[in-house]
Amino acid sequence: MAFTANNGQTRSSLAEINITPLVDVVLVLLVIFMITEPVLQSGIEVNVPKTRTVKQITEQRMVVTIDRDQQIFLNDQPINIHDLGARLKASGGDTAHQAIYLRSDERVPFGAFASVMDAVKQAGITNVSIVTEPLDTKGIAGNNGGQ
Repeated sequence: MAFTANNGQTRSSLAEINITPLVDVVLVLLVIFMITEPVLQSGIEVNVPKTRTVKQITEQRMVVTIDRDQQIFLNDQPINIHDLGARLKASGGDTAHQAIYLRSDERVPFGAFASVMDAVKQAGITNVSIVTEPLDTKGIAGNNGGQ
């Protein structure tokens, strides 16, 4: 498309769109989302116990978390221990076939852990997976050398 300027010269319009900046912005956003996605999965800081046998988490389930201050969370939302059973029942589905993950800080007393387990069992959920981290076997192998 051509047009005439005020001084009488004929010029063509720039009709091409430069998509290089658009691609750059999209790639930067993609990298940002790739980095922040694992952090968004669980925003509650918990040092889970370390064990030798660890099963990879392969499916989405509800997560009950007990942090080091013994505060209880259901899917990153704080909840009272007395409301936990009712909230788990209200989440829908057959509680007999429902499964949850239980994350607990390694410094939480067993009594607090047992209270949460009792609330989960009272809700009718029997399939509970306890979340742990893999044990560092390098430190253990070095300790067995003197025996």
